[in-house]
Amino acid sequence: MDLIHFAPALLVLLTAVWGFDLGQSTRCVPIPHQMSVCQDVGYSEMRLPNFLGHSNLEGEVVPRSEDWRPLLQTGCHPQAQAFLCSLIAPVCLDTFIQPCRSLCVAVRDSCAPTQACQGHAWPEELDCDRFPAQEDTCLTPHPKHSNSHLAKLLPKPACQACPSVETHPSLKTVLDALCVDDFAVSAKLSRHRLPSGEPEFGVEGRVEFIRQGPLLPYDTQHLLQQWLLINLRCANALVRPGHTQLYLLTGAVQRDGTLALTRLFPWHKKDHSITVATRKWKHHKC
Repeated sequence: MDLIHFAPALLVLLTAVWGFDLGQSTRCVPIPHQMSVCQDVGYSEMRLPNFLGHSNLEGEVVPRSEDWRPLLQTGCHPQAQAFLCSLIAPVCLDTFIQPCRSLCVAVRDSCAPTQACQGHAWPEELDCDRFPAQEDTCLTPHPKHSNSHLAKLLPKPACQACPSVETHPSLKTVLDALCVDDFAVSAKLSRHRLPSGEPEFGVEGRVEFIRQGPLLPYDTQHLLQQWLLINLRCANALVRPGHTQLYLLTGAVQRDGTLALTRLFPWHKKDHSITVATRKWKHHKC
């Protein structure tokens, strides 16, 4: 993270834009351990009040920072954490450092669709027009890495209409799904409750391939995990709180490289049609 000193005129801009009196007394405090979203940002002390006007560490800063954890977990942009933490927990230096408008735009364009999928609009307090355009006085976006071309080739989870969930399907229904879709995997989806009361979804154990298609073995579990985090509305309907559920999931990779789940079959012990279909699939002719 490149930290560059502000020009004095920028201090006036910050005061006008944020309604934040930079002449007021500020203090440096250690980033608390319970503030998990900003634990590995490259510095250990933050300035209070922060750029969102929060001055009470336990009553405002820490609880409000948790509001961003579901979005950051989706990996919607590689610099989303740096952007948000520069506002929530600004680095404690002799000068005030904030993100550039270009960084805000990059994060917003990648993360706002994901946030909308989770039922939230991009907040007005993060309006990118409020940030300075000068690239030499603020935090700029990192240049794209050489492996960005490879990243573009990997399937990416995206917001989608919830796939159909079919309980106790017939053998033909399962085989037809395996024929039509690009891939099919079995995965155990879990749902736990965080101390805050919010649900946390995950993929437990190994992901087993029935039909691999365009998926990569080392990436698929993470891919499904990200899909659950992005599509929280769908995830809420798939697993009861405190439970895990084994699913046969089928889907396709769209032309834009995004992954879409098509059908989800809850795989119970009594669902012999799913078990038989996955065994017959190797020799089945579509």
